[in-house]
Amino acid sequence: MSRLMSVAPTAEAVREQCKTVTRRLGWKFLKPGDRLTLCRKVMGRRKGEPLVRICDVEVVSVRREPLNAVTLGEVQREGFLYFGPSQFIEFFTEHMRCAPSTEVTRIEWRYLEDAQRSGEAVQDSPEAS
Repeated sequence: MSRLMSVAPTAEAVREQCKTVTRRLGWKFLKPGDRLTLCRKVMGRRKGEPLVRICDVEVVSVRREPLNAVTLGEVQREGFLYFGPSQFIEFFTEHMRCAPSTEVTRIEWRYLEDAQRSGEAVQDSPEAS
C-alpha cells in the first residue's frame, strides 16, 4: 500500500515530473523501494474537499542532513526552479517553523510510468484520511 504525501507548493513540478527530491521534518521511517502517492493536499482539507492524487513514485534514497546543506542543484530537484539555496531555506524555515540548521529527511524518488495519474479528484476512503 502506498503512503500519501502532500506536494502542494510544487504540484505543478510533480505533474511535469521535474521534482525528484523533497525535504521533510519527519518521514524517517521511509526506505528505498517504498511507494508514495503524491497528492496536491492530504491533511487540512475541508469537509467534502476531494483528495487530488497526482502520481505514484518509488523512493530511491532517504538520508538525514542539515537543511542549510542544500545546493542550487538540489533546490532545482525540489521543483523550485527560480529559487537559490538561501530563498529555499527561507521558504522552508518559514513554512515549517524550524531553523536553517535543522536536520531534515531528504527523500529522492523516481516516477512510476505505468502508474501515472492525471490529478483526478477522488472521494475520501478510510485509508486515505
